[in-house]
Amino acid sequence: MALTVSLVVLFGITLGLLLRFKALGYGSATVAVFFGFFLASTGLAAPINNLVQSVITFASTLG
Repeated sequence: MALTVSLVVLFGITLGLLLRFKALGYGSATVAVFFGFFLASTGLAAPINNLVQSVITFASTLG
């Protein structure tokens, strides 16, 4: 659970910085948020979570 919250904060900060530096417009940011919201309710949510968990586990073994 803590990992999920941390990734949400990380992606939120990234989205905020993209908006701040005008690399992303408000319309695009809204679409990105809605896409993530609806993607989380599909069958792809579990494989995406497994992929992220695997990448994080792999990265932790490197250090």
